[in-house]
Amino acid sequence: MSKIAFIYPGQGAQKAGMGADFYENSELAAKIYEEATENLGLDMKALCFEENEKLDLTEYTQAAMVTTCLAMTRVLEAENVKPDVTAGLSLGEYCAIAAAGGMEDMDAIRLVRKRGILMQNTVPAGEGAMCAVMAMDADKIEEVIAPIEGVSVANYNCPGQIVITGVTKGVEEAAGKLKEAGAKRAIMLNVSGPFHSAMLKAAGEELEKELEKTKLHALSIPYYTNVNGKKVENIEETKALLKEQVSSPVRWMQSMEEMIKDGVDTFVEIGPGRTLAGFLRKINRDVTVYNVATWEDIEKVKEALA
Repeated sequence: MSKIAFIYPGQGAQKAGMGADFYENSELAAKIYEEATENLGLDMKALCFEENEKLDLTEYTQAAMVTTCLAMTRVLEAENVKPDVTAGLSLGEYCAIAAAGGMEDMDAIRLVRKRGILMQNTVPAGEGAMCAVMAMDADKIEEVIAPIEGVSVANYNCPGQIVITGVTKGVEEAAGKLKEAGAKRAIMLNVSGPFHSAMLKAAGEELEKELEKTKLHALSIPYYTNVNGKKVENIEETKALLKEQVSSPVRWMQSMEEMIKDGVDTFVEIGPGRTLAGFLRKINRDVTVYNVATWEDIEKVKEALA
């Protein structure tokens, strides 16, 4: 029996114009943008649909991405395309939880707005950095960075692409040592902080206060968490996982491998870009991946899966 997963991208996939065609064509999608605007006091249409500098700032990116991805999800579901399980990379995990029935859409959007502000402001600018390491095994990367204080793995994206994070000097030193050790490339990323590092523990603790005010619901389907790559079926685990997720590595590759092991053979990447499809090609070429980034994509996916 074929199993379908909805998967959601993280920061970096955002682009001006994302979701505009959904807003124009669907009252359901438009309502999500309007409610997000009202709840956050941000002009979500201007943020997502028009060229602007805010879209690439973490404190705005996260809310924009979750609003857009959930608008697309609700349209897809209304066309009777529904998942058996979900997962999301970093901020995308909030979409995954909402799509799995564990959280109201507006609560997911409100939480990531707070999360984005905390992640941007917890570490002063310039003190933290991230670096993508290409064509080197995770075990080797861990071995090379182990002696460097304040540096750790941020993202296990797929074979051949691992991201490291931490104090700026340490990450720069690690980049040099990794290249010496045989990494094809070590690319410093244009980000505003050392995301998914121990430096963001305080952000997780502040986020916990917001999570405590949020009502969660029993999950209608499981989702897979970034923290350990495993399936979550009990919503009681979610608040602690989301607190920890801010400062711990994103085990995306492990969660995809776990899904495939559990029988998922069809993935629908919902949101701008095709980043996760690219990761999946390197994780397992035998699975089928569809993308929903434009209004036209709905019809294609509906024909294939509904």
